[in-house]
Amino acid sequence: NGKTLLAKAIANECQSNFISVKGPELMSKWVGESERGVRQIFDKARQAQPCVLFLDELDSIAKHRGGGGGGEGVTDRMVNQLLTEIDGVGAKKSVFVIGATNRPDTIDPALIRGGRLDQLIYIGIPDYDGRFGILKASLRKSKMEENVDLAQIADATEGYSGADLSEICQKAVQMAIRESVGQFNANMSMLNLQKKQKEDANEEVDIEEFERKSRQFEEQFGSGILTVRNFEQAVRTSRQSVSDSDLKKYEAFKMQFCDASQGGDVNNPKVAGFKFVAKGSKKVAVAAVKEEAVPKKKKDDDEFF
Repeated sequence: NGKTLLAKAIANECQSNFISVKGPELMSKWVGESERGVRQIFDKARQAQPCVLFLDELDSIAKHRGGGGGGEGVTDRMVNQLLTEIDGVGAKKSVFVIGATNRPDTIDPALIRGGRLDQLIYIGIPDYDGRFGILKASLRKSKMEENVDLAQIADATEGYSGADLSEICQKAVQMAIRESVGQFNANMSMLNLQKKQKEDANEEVDIEEFERKSRQFEEQFGSGILTVRNFEQAVRTSRQSVSDSDLKKYEAFKMQFCDASQGGDVNNPKVAGFKFVAKGSKKVAVAAVKEEAVPKKKKDDDEFF
């Protein structure tokens, strides 16, 4: 899918090996096996260094700890093991860890603090150019009528994800195949009927002509050419999987964490105006946002009793 392809592209640019694993694949019903799976995948990455380790569906193995009711659960132990392994991948180890999730709000905060998975990147819904590129890539091997305009589909599907657009393409292809198979079967049935009628009437049947028409029908209807009607129906029956409310939540999370991870915590007045001063100077760099000086309370004799 798109996330895995993006991680592969990063590994390719870094000229590194690539290991991809989905979070649920590490889960086990046996005690200790889930943590062992985490250790093994990191050991494999260290042996293959330089390596990009991609953890898809990270939320399945890195949920907030302490959420269970009866002691430490398997997810808590997996988070602890994951933190240990990530801390063990330091500057001396050429292992680059990437995680992907659709539920960033459920990730344990310790995992995204500084020094761990601290660079948070929000990949939002594709814009017009992105949608057009996805449609073009999804249909690169399909035959279409000349009057099919992918630009109009891209313009009509604002707010759609890459998966939504792929679903539209799959629906259109399926409809085209069904239509082609139906037309091929109808024409072959008619051809076979004509052949049988000649045989029943003791008339000569031209076998070469029969085979030629069969090949012609196969070439004409076997490819499943996509028509305007196929795409119109596919778009009309499509749905937007990411709601507007979900997009707002993602945007809010992006403003709170992603921007801060790349540009600093601009909401912290203690560091908002920090800058270096010349060496030897007695001045101290202070924050640009100063709080009101609170007058010291005069000590009364009562305070000593």
